[in-house]
Amino acid sequence: MAESNGAPGASLSAADKYSLISNNLQEVLNKEIIEEVLNKNERPLRIYWGTATTGKPHCGYFVPMLKIAEFLAAGCNVKILLADVHGFLDNLKAPIELVEHRAKYYRTCITEALKAVGVDISRLEFVLGSEYQTTGSSGAKYFMDLLRLSTSVSGHDATKAGSEVVKQVESPPLSSQIYPLMQALDEEYLRVDAQFGGVDQRKIFTLAVEALPRIGFAKRAHLMNPLIPGLQEGGKMSSSDPDSKIDLIDPPEVVKKKFKKAFCPPKQVEGNGVLSFVEYVLLPASALKNNGTPKFVVPRRDAEPLEYSNIKQIHEDYLADVLQPQAIKPAATDALLEILLPIQKTFAESKEWQELEQKAYPPPPAPPKKQKKEKNLGSRFPGNKPANGAIEAKPDGHVEGPGAQEASVGKTTEEAMSKLSVNESDKA
Repeated sequence: MAESNGAPGASLSAADKYSLISNNLQEVLNKEIIEEVLNKNERPLRIYWGTATTGKPHCGYFVPMLKIAEFLAAGCNVKILLADVHGFLDNLKAPIELVEHRAKYYRTCITEALKAVGVDISRLEFVLGSEYQTTGSSGAKYFMDLLRLSTSVSGHDATKAGSEVVKQVESPPLSSQIYPLMQALDEEYLRVDAQFGGVDQRKIFTLAVEALPRIGFAKRAHLMNPLIPGLQEGGKMSSSDPDSKIDLIDPPEVVKKKFKKAFCPPKQVEGNGVLSFVEYVLLPASALKNNGTPKFVVPRRDAEPLEYSNIKQIHEDYLADVLQPQAIKPAATDALLEILLPIQKTFAESKEWQELEQKAYPPPPAPPKKQKKEKNLGSRFPGNKPANGAIEAKPDGHVEGPGAQEASVGKTTEEAMSKLSVNESDKA
């Protein structure tokens, strides 16, 4: 059955849809899979984008959000996977004790970010990974398929696949090899034609293409957007480096301070985090508000404002020193604050969201009050046990503190499973 005339993208040709889907992507693997679905026009193309619920979502998330807006405009069905189990596997960045709160926090942030750039969220589907990966008959089947997949992938290949996504440590846990296998298997269980993600996911995507057919599942297409350089020199915008990114709920004074300190050398385009932010966030976001026409304005103190509709013009002026750091930084700051305003207004007015943030990312425990020194009665004295004190969430999502181990893995299997369950009322 073909799309109805009232469906999103119904008036577009297959070529126009593909152009919209692939716009501004760095790479597309197996595009013939996408083209076949579009040319048949019997149903919408199905795409999923997954995000591990670890550190706080930041403004780099606008890159996939804006791309998702284009998928929806092309008439695609889009699923957003809140990958709670994946976060747990990635060096305990999503502790069992906090993972449910993190998943709710991510859903709230992503929803508000999409609304802020004018995306109709009613046509999105959110899926929690643990809903089908760990519970019921689906969870049992998923686990068996994961074991089947593990027999067809070497440890070396699994480690290589996750090397740019999973946190690398000197003695990596086995979970770092399970992570990419599950991400591949999710394509089958989410029943999609394509997976979307950053170019840093390429090795996992390649693993999925090669490994899924070995256990009888179809290969999928993969859509990759470029990564935004962090605001500091070198590296991508990441939750693990607070100075490299701007959180969605950072107050205006913090946003201004981070942009002011951002790496933005004059006449240098390569690796310039501010220019990249303009290219991949501010210009596409402005296009959604201006009927498809990008617009970025740079006010100048002693001259007419500079107005741009594409990154090529910006790069040319920046290399020629017509556009300078002291002009583009405040312009980018103001443009971002305009996007963030409705998000931060909603956060300020929502006690529920504020409480959720505190639960998902516990603040540092208050310093202990200075007390009179007591005589040490020895560790064997009755009642002299270390307190299971408060835990503190670090920027990348993991926790530290006296109770960190139990918070990360749970005391028992039953407790861990219960923490990975979300009440039916929360799914709505």
